[in-house]
Amino acid sequence: MIQIYQMENTSKIAIFKGKKIRKTIYRNEWWFSVVDIIGALTDSSIPRRYWSDLKIKIKQEGFSELYEKIVQLKLPSSDGKFYETDCASTETVFRITQSIPSPKAEPFKRWLARVGYERIQEIEDPELATKRTRTLYRAKGYSDSWIEKRMRGIEIRETLTTEWKKRKVGEDREYAILTAEISKATFGMNPSQYKKFKNLKRENLRDHMNDLELIFSMLGEASTTEIARNKDAQGFDQNKKVAQQGGMVAGNARKELERKSGKRVSSPKNYLIKPQNKKTLQG
Repeated sequence: MIQIYQMENTSKIAIFKGKKIRKTIYRNEWWFSVVDIIGALTDSSIPRRYWSDLKIKIKQEGFSELYEKIVQLKLPSSDGKFYETDCASTETVFRITQSIPSPKAEPFKRWLARVGYERIQEIEDPELATKRTRTLYRAKGYSDSWIEKRMRGIEIRETLTTEWKKRKVGEDREYAILTAEISKATFGMNPSQYKKFKNLKRENLRDHMNDLELIFSMLGEASTTEIARNKDAQGFDQNKKVAQQGGMVAGNARKELERKSGKRVSSPKNYLIKPQNKKTLQG
């Protein structure tokens, strides 16, 4: 029986020979979208149908436990929403590719081994993941000072979600609701409204915030963590109130800065590269 899980914010995009392959962390390792892999190996215009037929073929070849090895995880689609998607671990993907007649199969296996090994390295040495993230941001043109704030923000966010988990807050949907409460109290906009304000679609909102926006985001989430600990908030309802209070701490500080500086903190500018000026990053 195929199991269905919704992931926290751990999904990524990997690239194999120009083809995007969605992957996510589950059970402490990378799991890959099987349909994306089939699309990359076969260039099929209907990879879902190919996968449906392939499952029958693989079972006939003796891989009777295939359905037990496939897990449905929620991954982002082209419309920005998350949908249940057949995913497989590195080991299972290796077995699946054996049944796909493609000249890309061997290069793909080498690529897959490298990607899986990188994850093993990151588990053994978490600093490697941080270094890779920093390198990626630098390659995109972000300044070192911005990267430092972004990395600090990631750490504060992880501390908050860990605290929520300890306090019996359900993952995914409840995390999103609490995050929206912090954002509304901090900036007067929830994340969806903020993305619209910055003219973003699927992009990560915080990757398009300026220094002050990142700082106040951090303040809101760090304040929420501190209040939750001191008040020993338990469950969703109590932590929702705490999220509002933590966001208000940052919101009040933002309003005071805006009053004294005469300039709004929230900016519609983002870090998307405009086609007519690809060398310039907006700040």
